[in-house]
Amino acid sequence: MRENRPVETSDVLTDEAVAFLTDLEREFRERRRELLARRAERLRRLRAGELPDFLPETAAIREGDWRVAPCPDEIADRRVEITGPVERKMVINALNSGAKVFMADFEDANSPTWENVIEGQRNVTDALERTIELDTGEKRYTLNDEVAVLFVRPRGWHLVERHFEVDGEPMSGSLFDFGLTFLRNREKARYFYLPKLESHLEARLWNDVFEWAQGSLAIPSGTIKATVLIETILAAFEMDEILYELRDHSAGLNAGRWDYIFSVIKKLGHRPEFVLPDRGDVTMTVPFMRAYCELLVKTCHRRGAFAMGGMAAFIPSRRDPEVNAVALAKVREDKEREASQGFDGTWVAHPDLVPVAMEAFERVLGERPNQIDRRRDDVQVTQADLLDVAATPGRITEQGLRNNVSVGIQYLAAWLRGSGAVAIFNLMEDAATAEISRSQIWQWLHHGKVSADEVRRVVDEEAARLGPEYAEARALFEQIATQPEYVEFLTLPAYERLP
Repeated sequence: MRENRPVETSDVLTDEAVAFLTDLEREFRERRRELLARRAERLRRLRAGELPDFLPETAAIREGDWRVAPCPDEIADRRVEITGPVERKMVINALNSGAKVFMADFEDANSPTWENVIEGQRNVTDALERTIELDTGEKRYTLNDEVAVLFVRPRGWHLVERHFEVDGEPMSGSLFDFGLTFLRNREKARYFYLPKLESHLEARLWNDVFEWAQGSLAIPSGTIKATVLIETILAAFEMDEILYELRDHSAGLNAGRWDYIFSVIKKLGHRPEFVLPDRGDVTMTVPFMRAYCELLVKTCHRRGAFAMGGMAAFIPSRRDPEVNAVALAKVREDKEREASQGFDGTWVAHPDLVPVAMEAFERVLGERPNQIDRRRDDVQVTQADLLDVAATPGRITEQGLRNNVSVGIQYLAAWLRGSGAVAIFNLMEDAATAEISRSQIWQWLHHGKVSADEVRRVVDEEAARLGPEYAEARALFEQIATQPEYVEFLTLPAYERLP
């Protein structure tokens, strides 16, 4: 059984921090709620038959000749970025990895226990102050002379921080993570990643949050630079508008591939033409994913913004060189594709992948820090291209079902124990993996591609392999994956079960 241990917070939640966070929540609480209500209404319309499309009311922005504000020289070169949770050892190793950027993640790679959230804030501050170190008794971890530039990803707009209430209600997790990070490190915390946006209005809210925070702390406007993850199918139709809303604070867009697939199922998976095959078949080269990537590069470079590629989640095995050789060849091919498409950089999940990704981008970039000047005017992407899920090759197999069940239960069990980034079958998995896994099962059941009896049999078999300590995770995963009504985010009911 998990314990509720007291967490010391006095050095983090100072009187100044409590006042700042309270004011921040009160200033933006209603707008956040309105935007979440707007999400729910949009989902209702999609379920009623509407399809996403480019917005007619913002055509002037898409057709206009404008560019985002320039970024500082220290992030001009982002050819390889590494991501991971805000755990102390991970932070040190990632900063020392040789990557150009480390994204410290309070979102999908972090299980938001109160201890993880507070300790993560300490780790971010110590990293920015260059005082972070760790002595395990067997090894001492310290920072190298040259380290990656630190970005921070706060939680998405849909999440709350129940341990910090304002006027008797939990505070927005987004505002808590951002506000505390920026207040505690106001001279050094400049760079952020923004997750799970669904519209340019949500980007506008973030921009206003940045303006308010900078003004409150007498920091010059435009100091904050944020990269938006385009990881929802709705945001893919509003890339220009999102960059425009954040144009003074923009550090580009990122192709958040796993959450993007999850979003396609969530928003459109009730329609038979959007049924996806096994997750392993949905690569970045299938038509709808390729269209999304090429539009992202074209949009970013037209506006003078960074276009960042997706994650390579493979974890090299120290015991199996044959597995490594096959997987590294796939990683290399994937990164070469991104560099050739025009991306300015890419993501990896493990330090051993940094050299592989770096080599692929150096071959294209040479001495240039990025390829923002490479316009992709040859790219023409339509609504039909972005929605061409039906052209995805592949099959729905028992092995695909079994993998979804096993990975979903294993990840959820680790998340409930307080670990948000988990190595499973030589891949670094985060919450997006569990979301895809349970969403595919729901979709396949909904359209009769698998039977309820088949799902129950596979769940029973995989749970038996894993053992009794996975019972809670199995029950929650099975309930959400198989119930008739689609649950928007797995992490919302799972959050209620954290200590």
